[in-house]
Amino acid sequence: MNTPQPLSITEIQEAIVAELATITDWDLRYQRIIQFGRELPAIDPQYQTEKNRVQGCQSQVWMHAELTPEGTLQLYADSDALIVRGLVALLLKVYQHQLPSAILTEPLTFFDRLEMGAHLSMTRKNGLAAMVKQIQQYAFVFKMMQG
Repeated sequence: MNTPQPLSITEIQEAIVAELATITDWDLRYQRIIQFGRELPAIDPQYQTEKNRVQGCQSQVWMHAELTPEGTLQLYADSDALIVRGLVALLLKVYQHQLPSAILTEPLTFFDRLEMGAHLSMTRKNGLAAMVKQIQQYAFVFKMMQG
């Protein structure tokens, strides 16, 4: 019996766009993003440290990553703000269990495709960029460790 291949970063983004694009009312779309955040498992308190705090976020965001035996990233993250927690959840949907090389090469497009930048404050956009940068830094370090 073959184990199904995990979805690629592009395929996951396609699914997110397909779901959220059907919600044209931005208040309802925000509610769905918040719901994604509510579905995000709480981060283990041991990772809620200053060392794991994402710099550049106005809200508190904590992020931790480990390399799985399969060579993919296992990400843990949380935020103290509802919408930001939803954005974190979306990023984890895209990057969870992906190879470091894929994280570093496949572009993140769903935020632009959903025109989210036009609906986020400048501080949230900066925080989002900081979260993506943090995930990419984890991927870079783990890729270097893999050789």
